[in-house]
Amino acid sequence: MGTTPATSRFFNAVSNILRRPSMRPVTRTISAMHALAYQATDGRAQNAKYPTMLLTVTGRKSGKPRTVPVVYIKDGDRLVIAAAYSGSDTDPAWWLNLRADPRAEVQVMGSTMQVEATEASSDDRPELWRRLVQMYPYFADYERRTTRQIPVIVLNPVGP
Repeated sequence: MGTTPATSRFFNAVSNILRRPSMRPVTRTISAMHALAYQATDGRAQNAKYPTMLLTVTGRKSGKPRTVPVVYIKDGDRLVIAAAYSGSDTDPAWWLNLRADPRAEVQVMGSTMQVEATEASSDDRPELWRRLVQMYPYFADYERRTTRQIPVIVLNPVGP
């Protein structure tokens, strides 16, 4: 079942407010609360329609771990995410951090693994973006809001 027009309008209105720079502290707080709930429930604290994982990156300025919940799709062994930031004209901090240090940790449900991030190639991006939008239709709205091309990030498992 898809989203209703009323649900979509409401979600977009809230998203438009939360993407404002002045709302970033609120967004960070909501994200942190979601991450805590996810960790406490081994990933059960999520909407089943939108597979969510926790992405932990190293802060490029602080050197400290930063954890955010992100929706994803699977592509074989790889996980694919979008640096959409609700259609903001700036990249999310987690993507800036991954560009500085592509190594990260992900938690999918109760399992964690080490990954290395790369931006999807120009050949792979269209199909991966189509699949991301199919899974999470709001990405199409985000794309219309921004002048930037939303980066599609591929997380490749590393290590044992």
